Amino acid sequence: MNSTEERLAELRGPVPPLPHNARTIAALTTNPGCARRAVMDAAGVDKRAIAARVGYAPPYGQSPFAITRTRAFTAQVKANGCAELLRLLRQTLQLDIKEVAYQDLEDAAGNESQEVRHKLARQVLGAAAEQVNEAGTLFDHPLLRLPVGGRQVFLEPDLIAFQYQGIFHVIEIKSFAVIDGQADGGKVASAAVQSAVYVVALRRLLDELGHDPAIVSDRVVLVCPENFSNHAVATRLDVRRQLTVLRRQLQHMTRIDERLTHIDDDVTFDLAPDRDGRPTRAVGELCDAIEHIPARYSPECLSTCEMSYFCRNEARGSTHALGKSVAEELGSVATVETALLLAAGALEPSPEQQEAATVLRAALRLREECLA
Repeated sequence: MNSTEERLAELRGPVPPLPHNARTIAALTTNPGCARRAVMDAAGVDKRAIAARVGYAPPYGQSPFAITRTRAFTAQVKANGCAELLRLLRQTLQLDIKEVAYQDLEDAAGNESQEVRHKLARQVLGAAAEQVNEAGTLFDHPLLRLPVGGRQVFLEPDLIAFQYQGIFHVIEIKSFAVIDGQADGGKVASAAVQSAVYVVALRRLLDELGHDPAIVSDRVVLVCPENFSNHAVATRLDVRRQLTVLRRQLQHMTRIDERLTHIDDDVTFDLAPDRDGRPTRAVGELCDAIEHIPARYSPECLSTCEMSYFCRNEARGSTHALGKSVAEELGSVATVETALLLAAGALEPSPEQQEAATVLRAALRLREECLA
């Protein structure tokens, strides 16, 4: 274990790390400037438990009913050798597929090691890329790997990779409904970003094995229930735009080892649970540890990060709390109070604030004209 992994283990405390998945990486790339989330996710910290301990538990999350429904729908789509999924693939991809093989890569001969499961995925998917299978094969739960912040992380898979005639297609099964041909735009956008994470990871795996990454299609198959029934419907999503953004964000993300150099050695997120698993760590001490690592809060965090309500309270009065577009427009104007003083002409702007001050004064004049 290298020093980076040792330090991340110290930050997490003596508990198993929470694994990365497409959702966590999508959230990281949405707000790559947030050191707090980057470090917590790299350490595998349970952010929900941390937020609850300091009094800012997120008021969202899947209900037991929703989780049960998702599992039931997924099992239905995969039942009988993925017969329902095969029907959808025939329609969606417009392919003459009589039957497909099904291989679940979650079980590596009983070995639960991520390294072993990843090696199995490399071996099986690499062989599939070399030996074009006319019948097609569905590979369920392939454990992929992706470099995030200069560190290789495993992606706990929630997808199926379908290989047919040398082309791989990423298949995502989601439980949100398509009603009268329309689905919730936000949920579809989120599914597109998460699917793009898997496309990038699968392309990287095949590229490492000497295959053309382009054999992984940039159009993914999204499977959802139709209307208010469990009848499945599939559609294709073009994720080329999401792939471009994702690759750029991953490439420019600050390395985790660099972020760790700015964290004091005594900082830890260990909740010190008792025998029953209840946290005993002093709240004030835990808050100090959280605040030691800077956050970059924006309103978008509320739907993607369990620490968002803590960070929102911490960012109260800052221009970042008003959203990325406002913060970028105001530049070096860091607080709402400063912005109001500059708008009213009660504060002389610094050279860096001149442009923002001009915008603020114009906005104030426009407001007064509208009110008049």
